[in-house]
Amino acid sequence: MIDIFDRYAPFIQDYIYENGWENLRAVQTAAGDAIFNSDENVLITASTASGKTEAAFFPIVTLLSEDPPTSVGVIYIAPMKALINDQYDRITEIASRCDIPVTRWHGDVSQSKKKKLTEHPAGILQITPESLEAILLRRHSLVNKLFGDVRFIVIDELHSLMRGDRGGQTLCLLERLAGITGVYPRRIGLSATIGDPVKAGKFLAAGSGRKTIIPNIPNIPQKWRISVEHFFTRGPEAGDAVDENNKPLPELSAPTDKAPASADPGMAYIFEHTRGKKCLVFCNSREESETVTSTLRQYCEANDEPDRFMIHHGNLSTSIRESAEEAMKDEDTAITTVTTATLELGIDIGRLERAFQIDAPFTVSSFLQRMGRTGRRNLPPEMWFVIREDPVLPRAMMPESVPWKLIQAIALVQIYLEEKWVEPPRLDRLPYSLLYHQTMSTLASLGEMTPAELAGHVLPLSVFYRISTDDYKVLLRHLIDIDHIEQTERGGLIAGLAGERVINDYKFYAVFAENEEYTVRSESEEIGTLCAPPPPGDKIAIGGHVWVVEDVDRKRHLVYCTMVKGIVPAYFGDVPGDLNTKIVKRMKRVLEEDNMYPYLMKNAVGRLNIARGQAREAHLTENPLINLGGNMWALFPWLGTYSFLALERFLKIKCANRLGLKGLSPARPYYMQFTMKASKEEFFRIVKEEAAKKFDPLELVYPKEVPDFEKYDEFVPDELVRKGFAYGVLNTAEMLETVLKWQ
Repeated sequence: MIDIFDRYAPFIQDYIYENGWENLRAVQTAAGDAIFNSDENVLITASTASGKTEAAFFPIVTLLSEDPPTSVGVIYIAPMKALINDQYDRITEIASRCDIPVTRWHGDVSQSKKKKLTEHPAGILQITPESLEAILLRRHSLVNKLFGDVRFIVIDELHSLMRGDRGGQTLCLLERLAGITGVYPRRIGLSATIGDPVKAGKFLAAGSGRKTIIPNIPNIPQKWRISVEHFFTRGPEAGDAVDENNKPLPELSAPTDKAPASADPGMAYIFEHTRGKKCLVFCNSREESETVTSTLRQYCEANDEPDRFMIHHGNLSTSIRESAEEAMKDEDTAITTVTTATLELGIDIGRLERAFQIDAPFTVSSFLQRMGRTGRRNLPPEMWFVIREDPVLPRAMMPESVPWKLIQAIALVQIYLEEKWVEPPRLDRLPYSLLYHQTMSTLASLGEMTPAELAGHVLPLSVFYRISTDDYKVLLRHLIDIDHIEQTERGGLIAGLAGERVINDYKFYAVFAENEEYTVRSESEEIGTLCAPPPPGDKIAIGGHVWVVEDVDRKRHLVYCTMVKGIVPAYFGDVPGDLNTKIVKRMKRVLEEDNMYPYLMKNAVGRLNIARGQAREAHLTENPLINLGGNMWALFPWLGTYSFLALERFLKIKCANRLGLKGLSPARPYYMQFTMKASKEEFFRIVKEEAAKKFDPLELVYPKEVPDFEKYDEFVPDELVRKGFAYGVLNTAEMLETVLKWQ
């Protein structure tokens, strides 16, 4: 086999020499072999900062230089504009050496640059799924000119697209594109966090007419620096009173600065360990990131020191987000950015010294991605978990005294260390919301079609493999009834007046749900966007600052405000968490085990010891049902979010009458509390009897309930929304399997 370096174009070889690389990395050799020596799709899975981008583009650009395409040659799809912007310079530096242009295409790119590409299509196009949808919808006549000779589709951060409608939309777009152009380009997937490469390869290949090669890339042994510390928001810490073995507990380096005396202990800990360093602080919601940023900035003000904290999340204006990104790349600036998942993906933000995670993320994938933001420039990845908990009240019931977020953080770390497990893709959903979206997009782009022609364009798309022709007829009849589709005199179908209003809204391109947003302005500066703004005179939190609302223009969706001091809660919409059953079961083992984990710090050790002692005293892990006194009970099913949700409904709908069960209150997916007249023995007998009976998962949907879960469910017939929820969301099979094993 020819040496991969020798196979690269001379200008690529020069690039490697100029960067001082003495030899190729394993990922580059493996990817080069698969791309050069096959015609199949390729899934490149390697750790963060391993050189996946170069591994893909060195051979791709070589092939383009040897046989230039007559249109755009490569479509690079990324889930975020920030990632496109970040990768633009890296890809341009490689491609420009043989005059291959690189073009960005998203909402922040000027029309003049887009026009240049449509007039002279060539090179590499960087685009989001939403912008590609817009091209197919609004510029349908240009599709063949733009993509008639495309050779490669590169999908970056593939894992982020494998669990929801956005990934399904991406596959639909690629298949629709192939149907229009008659070209079936190779797909190259890139990711650092693929748990099941075979399933991911199947997802990548769907509808491409090709198989997926998954090169075996040896993992480079890597040291991690991980710490997990726990803080009560007030009062003594768990580590102050507990030292189980009477041995010195691990301590972190001494603080480099001091937070105000009245500071929240967890926030003070972050404040004290970020001075003079470049750090990220990850939060699980935009609201939390706003509160954390405001708090840390107040500590700076109280200490009479310059503000050293920035903020980055999806509701902020482009200028604020890009300012944070540029500041993080500046090697001479020691700042800390508080962020959400927007800086989780592969943006290179320079030499980060450590990342903090407030509480625990919901997935192993997020944990790995967030930790992977650090550890570049030959430093080990470094993640400090900061678990915050309100003090446990003396009268609190058993379930409320378990430090769930601490246990969750430990489980996430352990399950990867022990098994290298990451959440698998979800390939078995019933995506009726996406079916509506692709139906309307197809009609809008192709014009009038008979029902059979429309079905022939939409139903064969691979993501809809579970949807029957009968279901599609139900959808089309409903859309005609609500005027989203109109039937012409000839019997053809076109978009109706109500459908046109949906299609013509710029938000139609996205399949993920968005809240009704208002743009926030202070004089001429755009700050970001909000949901449901308060009336004039009230305060809002956005951009890590507090603002008083001066005026609200509801017609134009504008909020005018002025900056003031203080802290107020922020609200951008609900942020649901989705825990896998495997993680929840590992949480149970954390409570059962005796061993201590080397990355736990003093307070976390003390808090875990307390929790384990309480769990053993209550026999928490031995029996899922615990009596809390009288007829009050707590059930610990150790199930993931959607299996837990199925169990909730199963108990209420199938078992409640026989058990005398009332007042079921869930703390998903950890436990549920309720009162019942039955004994423990009767509970297990009755529940298992009901689980053994054959029943349709649709029976777990409440009468008259229409559980809108996805963005366009409101336009889908009620019977299909119910069916999609019952068969595509609730994990009834896993729930029943668990129940039948209860003793």
